[in-house]
Amino acid sequence: MAWVREPLDDAVRGRRRVIAPPSTATIGTPAHGAKAALKAELDQPNTVFMMGDNPALPKMPERPTLGDFFRLRFDAFSTSHMLQSAKIAKDRGLDENVVMACLLHDIAVAGLISSDHGYWGAQLLAPYVDEEVAWAVEKHEALRYFADESVGYSYPEAYIRYFGEDYDPPEYIHREHEAARKHRWYMTSRLVTINDVYSFDPAAEVRFEEFEDIVGRNFRQPAEGLGFDGSPVAHMWRTMIWPNNFL
Repeated sequence: MAWVREPLDDAVRGRRRVIAPPSTATIGTPAHGAKAALKAELDQPNTVFMMGDNPALPKMPERPTLGDFFRLRFDAFSTSHMLQSAKIAKDRGLDENVVMACLLHDIAVAGLISSDHGYWGAQLLAPYVDEEVAWAVEKHEALRYFADESVGYSYPEAYIRYFGEDYDPPEYIHREHEAARKHRWYMTSRLVTINDVYSFDPAAEVRFEEFEDIVGRNFRQPAEGLGFDGSPVAHMWRTMIWPNNFL
């Protein structure tokens, strides 16, 4: 895998820029020992570590909105998945908090990190959505592993393929599941798992614009733009704006 961005027409001052992958992406892989080799690239003329806009990525607006991240940062697979899930919930006439939770439940996977993505996603969203929505996003992390046949949720067959027939989630996931089952918002998060799409339809075409009215009513978009409003999670949004920064 190449981590050096060769100069492009719109690259800053025509420099070669070295991308050092984050530790969370390399721990446990051969790439985790590559930082010394990447640093050695700086011995090449006109070469620096990547900072700021990566010319390979679409440039984000000065004041990014949620829609901008869907269109310009999130990967196509995860975006399609979340949009399909939200459309199912919307077409079933579910509450807008449920639709929002479905629309945003894998936001961390789409743009930041997969491990414990429900918790990361809930943190990303907490300043901007109803508390119930953030709670539902967080708790779907645990609930998806446990069937609830009384409301029509079975353990996903996809998880057997992904993790094996004998996979048992960690103890903290068991505890989170048990606590969530007793919470007043249990069904909000459970409906995220019910309306999740474990067999993704690659032919489905759902656009973010279909949800702009719902987002407008239920997402507190900061005037300064996501990442620049001084919230406790602004740095997380900036990380998605400039994901390849060395520091």
